[in-house]
Amino acid sequence: MTVDTKEIVSTIAYLIGVRKDVIEHSYPTCAESVMRLCDNKEATIIRYLCKLRTALMRNFKRTDNAMHYDLKNLTSLEWYDHENIKQLEKWGFQIIHVNYRSDRYMQDFTRLINENIDKCSSLFHDWVNWDYIRSLFFVPKYNKPDVLQKEWVKYMDKIDCYPFQMYIYWKPENVGGILFSDRKFLKVIYGQHGDTFTDHTKYRDAAEDTKNSIYDFIESAEKTAIAVDCENSNPFKLYSVLKGLNRDELAKIEKISLYDDSNTTTGWDWLSQFTHIPVEHIEVERVIGHKSLVDVSMTARVCRDFYEAGITSFIIVSSDSDFWGLISSLPKANYLVMYEYEKCGTAIKEALSRNGIYYCSIDDFCTSSVDELKKAALFAELEKHLPTLWGMNPMELTKRVYENTRVTATKKEMEIFCNKYVKTLQLKINAEGNFTVAIQK
Repeated sequence: MTVDTKEIVSTIAYLIGVRKDVIEHSYPTCAESVMRLCDNKEATIIRYLCKLRTALMRNFKRTDNAMHYDLKNLTSLEWYDHENIKQLEKWGFQIIHVNYRSDRYMQDFTRLINENIDKCSSLFHDWVNWDYIRSLFFVPKYNKPDVLQKEWVKYMDKIDCYPFQMYIYWKPENVGGILFSDRKFLKVIYGQHGDTFTDHTKYRDAAEDTKNSIYDFIESAEKTAIAVDCENSNPFKLYSVLKGLNRDELAKIEKISLYDDSNTTTGWDWLSQFTHIPVEHIEVERVIGHKSLVDVSMTARVCRDFYEAGITSFIIVSSDSDFWGLISSLPKANYLVMYEYEKCGTAIKEALSRNGIYYCSIDDFCTSSVDELKKAALFAELEKHLPTLWGMNPMELTKRVYENTRVTATKKEMEIFCNKYVKTLQLKINAEGNFTVAIQK
């Protein structure tokens, strides 16, 4: 069972100026990420400017009359956040002007948002099309006659179609809460650009019941270790599990043992750099070329950990039925099994159920936050090709890098990686005065 994530929509809600108490109520699971946004200067600049623009949209005529007839300004009108204005001016933005009217303020706020929105691109993952996000804030040709006036008319006429009634630049649709979940948001925004977002693993996460079952297993054990059959598991999916679980609970795990074969993906080599759990990488040599001994080595070492290291509980990460030999050979240990849907048959699941062993799929965990591990593997593979770049097609090189690292990605994701990192490779001079090709990370 999975639930939809709300990481993207909580970020959008913060940027467009939704009240903090509303954000906290609507996205309780995103409290930490919202706190990070509050500490992010670029995000807060856009938030304050969007709040000002929306307040002006809602009170355009009242503001204009107050300035024209009562000689007031924004700092003396209660529908504007005066503290936000002070902070923006401390940061070097000239907000308050004399002899201004509403239309000039609207142009100023829009210009400032247009000029600063790209500084927030790093708040979103590479797999999200930044152009689609940017288009919600950036108003093209805003200084042309009637452009902003038409936006004001459209906003006031269909205010209930705008998220939390905050202004964004879009074609308002009566589709319910666009910021209800990442799934809903991506579907609507991509649809408005004639595109479709198809990778559901980016916006679905394991249900709390699944996570609590894992926590209970760890909590009830004297010592817990994770044993991974690297031949029948995906390093990036396992990392999504580690990223999706509570760090305090994971700290109770003694170690992660990777049982690997020389023919598996290099992604496993990077896992230790992205988790605080100690990782041992055991590469099992083949005696006969076509025969892997990973399962035998895994069984032997788990038994040794049980009898010599006092580890009583094991989280087995594998989709191969061979791990049942391990479980049956060490019945006194406790087990929790993590598998992948497409690799695991029903027979082994039925055997686990009959023996009261809890199992769950690593496919259920959200993959949106595994970019750092994927990039490390992709960059390392790309660097291998730098000496032989001459005459290579950028997209063909990108496909080869993804294939060699076994990173699954859509065509669009590969295009983004190609445009952002492959096509921007630069010739530089290193410390020894020699030419090198550098990745612009």
